Amino acid sequence: MRLLSVAALLLAAPAPAAAAAAPAASAEQAVRAALARIATLEPRVNAVIATAPQALAEARAIDRAGRRGGVAGAPVLVKDNIDVAGLPTTAGSLALKANVSARDAPLIALLRAAGGIVVGKTNLSEWANFRSSHSVSGWSAVGGLTRNPHALDRSACGSSSGSAAAVASGMVRFAIGTETDGSITCPAAMTGIVGLKPTLGLVSRTGIVPIAASQDTAGPMTRTVREAAELLTAIAGSDAADPATAAADSRRVDYAAALDGRGFAGRRIGVLRFATGYSPDTDQLFEQALAMMRAAGAVLVDIAELKSRESIGAPEFAVLLTEFKAGLNAYLAATPPAVTVRSLGDLISFNAAHAGAEMPWFGQDILLKAEAAPGPESAEYRKARAKAKQLAGEDGVDRLLADHRVEALVAPTAGPAFMIDTVNGDQIGGVGPGSLAAVAGTPHLTVPMGRVRGLPVGLSLLGPAWSDALLLELGHAFEQAARIDVTPRFPASVDDRPPALRRAAAR
Repeated sequence: MRLLSVAALLLAAPAPAAAAAAPAASAEQAVRAALARIATLEPRVNAVIATAPQALAEARAIDRAGRRGGVAGAPVLVKDNIDVAGLPTTAGSLALKANVSARDAPLIALLRAAGGIVVGKTNLSEWANFRSSHSVSGWSAVGGLTRNPHALDRSACGSSSGSAAAVASGMVRFAIGTETDGSITCPAAMTGIVGLKPTLGLVSRTGIVPIAASQDTAGPMTRTVREAAELLTAIAGSDAADPATAAADSRRVDYAAALDGRGFAGRRIGVLRFATGYSPDTDQLFEQALAMMRAAGAVLVDIAELKSRESIGAPEFAVLLTEFKAGLNAYLAATPPAVTVRSLGDLISFNAAHAGAEMPWFGQDILLKAEAAPGPESAEYRKARAKAKQLAGEDGVDRLLADHRVEALVAPTAGPAFMIDTVNGDQIGGVGPGSLAAVAGTPHLTVPMGRVRGLPVGLSLLGPAWSDALLLELGHAFEQAARIDVTPRFPASVDDRPPALRRAAAR
């Protein structure tokens, strides 16, 4: 797929995102506005792979029933690795273009039951960024390259790139992403939106193209924390086909109703000093965020180090390789007959046979490693999984909370968005706190913290398992205190912003 020049993407200046995403008087008006916004911005941002032809009919039905509030009557975009009836689920791969599901994934069925309207599928890093160690986040053979609306030559991170860029651009207020390790929180932070990786087992994974059963989860990507809470309330719940969700129904609450609590007042929050250092500007914004928390009554406890942190990567990757092969083979075996790729081995052969379209920028070394990985019954896998969980959970998140007697942890999510680089692949600087929550299966919320030279950066809040409501409450309190404007202006680059905006961003 040919990458368009940035100049060609800037033929018209789109309206500000915040205005475009404002709630409409009816569901039909909201859907029409979302579809119009998508048509205006694409392929400039390249966030949406497909739109849903039945969306307007569903909106009219919602209006006839008089359903509004929360997600009811709201257009929602869904990452294209989640099954939506009547639409292809491609994971960005040409091998799955014929993978049209006859039924919704359970989380989509819950979304519809709550009145949410699926208006389309979003682009993603192909195979959720689990194909190559030199990948370009936000690129897929089906969807091309998603761009960051805050600077079109910058990455939207991945793998939920399209969901993040769509919300940031004002196409919709609600989108759903998925995360194995950073795939919701990194794109959310780098595009200036809210992203929540829920507790593992709060949201069903049935009907989602898998990477790893021990880490995968879907979650909300929205403009505001309240909207994230509303979307999580809609999609959380137990699923008999996903044993990890057995406790979800007993644990879920009305997350939006729980937002107006005490906020930071009297809360002990652990400050992950070892997860800073992305850049002086990011660190300065973080200090300002901490000052806001103190002013709101938080008791901040500095945490200088976590010895287990640097050791998590190797056992985690071993687990992902094994679980990816097992999970993908099971998913592919259940796809419609029109899908000819029925195993990971078939996928590897397909990519090799279609290298011009599938591998113009990077290869499939991770797929090859997964194909050669030991099975889930092996001692190597069981040892790696136990080690990863111990390092991230018992010796990681759980130990930090207990040893420092804190309720939650805070750190910058990541640095500003990096340049898109199709030659060298992603150039992510630094390792954020997200891997701890990802491997431990605990929740991780990111909210906009400010901008570095026009590029958004996020603030991460982490907590123990099932503390999703607490993190949303804290994120909401920060959001209300900070009042950060992260409306994108779609410049070709950071340096192409109008001088007044450059001066404002520097202050």
